[in-house]
Amino acid sequence: MNLYIISGLGADAKVFSRIKFNENIKPIHIDWLIPEREEDFYHYTRRMAEKIDTSEPFCLLGYSFGGIVAQEINKLKPAEKVVILGSIRSDKEKSKLIKAGMLTKILRLLPESAFSENAILTYSYLRKMIEPKNPKVLEYFRVRNAYYLKWSMEKITEWQSEETQGVVQIMGDKDIVFPLKNCSPDYIIRNGTHLFPLTHSAEVSRILREVLSP
Repeated sequence: MNLYIISGLGADAKVFSRIKFNENIKPIHIDWLIPEREEDFYHYTRRMAEKIDTSEPFCLLGYSFGGIVAQEINKLKPAEKVVILGSIRSDKEKSKLIKAGMLTKILRLLPESAFSENAILTYSYLRKMIEPKNPKVLEYFRVRNAYYLKWSMEKITEWQSEETQGVVQIMGDKDIVFPLKNCSPDYIIRNGTHLFPLTHSAEVSRILREVLSP
């Protein structure tokens, strides 16, 4: 079974490097594309979905922003199963901060320079202070194009969708990006922050082997 995987915002396939899948699973990573200027989310999702071969059954796995994209791809190319890690099933599960970003549209007002390389380094330092036991963010934060980062964060705040039945949600109980209190996931990773696919890879692997079993 082909398993198409979409990582978190700016992250690459390395986020899943510690995950062990069933032998019947063939992981295929879909790399982030740089958005075209003023590209809408629907058109971007269609481009991301081009890599998917629909001539045979497949599943989708998305982490963080990749979980949102995976659910949108599923609307275009329905999968056998959709699993999201550290992500939300509908806009109702957004945090207050993300909802505030949607209402104020503050991200549209910020210049691209706010998402420059220096800004990324500052974010990494602050993240390390908040989550000192977690891996260094920059090791996995590979897509650093300023327009891509600004565009993606805008799309997260703007995303509106009803919950799709059957989407399997796995969340960390200490996630500050998408707080557990806003959703009712199928699986909860205890002491898991937003980076739980890395810090709790054995537990995540066990759950995925169970969920993706034939």
